[in-house]
Amino acid sequence: MAEFLETLLNSRWLDFIDIIIVAILIYQVLLIIRGTRAFQILLGLFLIFIIYQLSLLLGFYTLHWLLNGFLSSSVLIVIVLFQNEFRRALAKFGKTSFTINPAEELNSLDKIIKACTTMSLKRIGALIVFMRENKIPVIVEGGVEINATISDALLLSIFNPTSPIHDGAVIIDEGKIIAAGCFLPLAVDPMIEKVYGTRHRAAMGISEDTDAIVVVVSEETGKISLSIGGKITKEQSPESLSRVLNNIFSPNRNKSRFVTLLQKFFRNK
Repeated sequence: MAEFLETLLNSRWLDFIDIIIVAILIYQVLLIIRGTRAFQILLGLFLIFIIYQLSLLLGFYTLHWLLNGFLSSSVLIVIVLFQNEFRRALAKFGKTSFTINPAEELNSLDKIIKACTTMSLKRIGALIVFMRENKIPVIVEGGVEINATISDALLLSIFNPTSPIHDGAVIIDEGKIIAAGCFLPLAVDPMIEKVYGTRHRAAMGISEDTDAIVVVVSEETGKISLSIGGKITKEQSPESLSRVLNNIFSPNRNKSRFVTLLQKFFRNK
């Protein structure tokens, strides 16, 4: 304890900045891979490392030798397994700094609401997922990559019953349609009302597993629903949908925690 305190007292202020930067980088990486297959793989590698240490402690030399060979190649394994996540992280850091849901997405909400209103009147089924902090690249990879600017015409084209990808979900992130035709995990709660169809169960499933916001348009009734946190709200009018989405994706609400903490720090100075 005394050695730790002595080291702490002798630390330079640059050392504290160094620690803060590393902590921020780790936090941002965890945000990117949280809830994805990459996060599960990372947990598996961590478990293997724990077993490796225990094998040395308990004298399991054969197991230790085997795991040592595996871990010696772990850097290459990580690069191969996480190549998509590395590419996504580099693009994220190069494009924007510590911000989530930029103003472009907010400006596109009117077009989305207009498309939902039209589909509701025509009873065209739709499933629209808004990504937030918790990205879902595994699901995106299962669909058709689009990476297009949001427009009501494009959404109506995607969900047109004659479109080959109309049954899947549209994924929206940072003001763009990044993928379409994505199939989401269904909610399996036996207490869910039987009136809900596949789209509604998919909306509840993904919003329960992640922090995504999901808009559903029923093909049978034309009613618009909103799913947040695994729960679904029925019969959203275009006005109430606009109000809720604008409230959620308001730039003031979606500043990163890091930026918010910095603002509080300087405000208290």
